[in-house]
Amino acid sequence: MVEDVIKLEGMVFYGYHGVNEEEKIKGQKFVVDIDLFCDLRMAGNSDDLKDTINYSSVYKIAKEILEGKSQDLIESVAEKIANLILSNWPEITVKIKISKPDVPIKNSVLSNASVEITRNL
Repeated sequence: MVEDVIKLEGMVFYGYHGVNEEEKIKGQKFVVDIDLFCDLRMAGNSDDLKDTINYSSVYKIAKEILEGKSQDLIESVAEKIANLILSNWPEITVKIKISKPDVPIKNSVLSNASVEITRNL
């Protein structure tokens, strides 16, 4: 079993996701980490972009969804990102973590709230 991984860490986007109306109007920052589990031996040997996953394309997928249509739940945002990544690279496993650093919970001391999902086909 291959344990190779491409990691995109600390991607920051501004979006309008959340259950509260204020989140949908004002928006907020989201921090996204994506792990792509795949076999990187061919790319390592060939040094050719066509033999790996272009992480620029993965970044664009995350950006499009995070900065796109408002969702109530970050679980839904993560699922949409995973589905789009897997539609382009069905042979991989993807892990997505989405964090909300400025969670609007009254009287809370909380650095962030996050969800993390792992999907494959």
